[in-house]
Amino acid sequence: MADIARPALRADAARNRDAIIAAARPVFAEHGLNGPLDEIARRAGVGNATLYRHFPTREELVQAALLGPMAEYLAAAEDGLADPDPWAGFRDYLLRLCQLQARDRGLADLLVTTIRTPSGELERVRGAAFELSQQLITRAQDAGQLRADFRHQDLPLLLMANAGLVQRTQGGAPDSWRRVAAFILDGLQARAATPAPPPPSERAVLRVMAAGRTVGRHADGHPGS
Repeated sequence: MADIARPALRADAARNRDAIIAAARPVFAEHGLNGPLDEIARRAGVGNATLYRHFPTREELVQAALLGPMAEYLAAAEDGLADPDPWAGFRDYLLRLCQLQARDRGLADLLVTTIRTPSGELERVRGAAFELSQQLITRAQDAGQLRADFRHQDLPLLLMANAGLVQRTQGGAPDSWRRVAAFILDGLQARAATPAPPPPSERAVLRVMAAGRTVGRHADGHPGS
């Protein structure tokens, strides 16, 4: 009987883990990466101890729950490069990222935040999307369409600005990001460029992204490990 019981327990554990991930996605989408873990456990129908057992740190839960949305980030870059028009590919890529941020606050946070443990499939997807985004930028600049002084570290700065706008306007003017993005894109075209201040260094932007990440403790004070 003991041999029969063990697989059932494993199946229960797998169901609990899947339920936690499924519950985490909308909670993070609604509240951002600091969404309440108590609420995730409640929606998953499990106790807090079960959640902590499966995901000792918030970062581990974020990586499991947001892999799907991050795949859309990669798909946006792939679609941009598939467009034969370099400017249209870059433009539509940036607009799609802004739209993803408006739809999902968790993804809005994640696109401008580094993960404490940079391993696993999520970070592989992020890295692949980053490489493609660099190609999108270079291709549009080589075509003389994107202003020459735009740097890849400027992209997370734009997304940080959009994330803040989305958060502030979500309740009353949720489509405001579209108007602001249109203004930004006009300013990014080479024909409209005027001299800009120097960009921050890549290291400085990474420091900012690291400062925005969730800490290795659960939101209710439980240690993350």
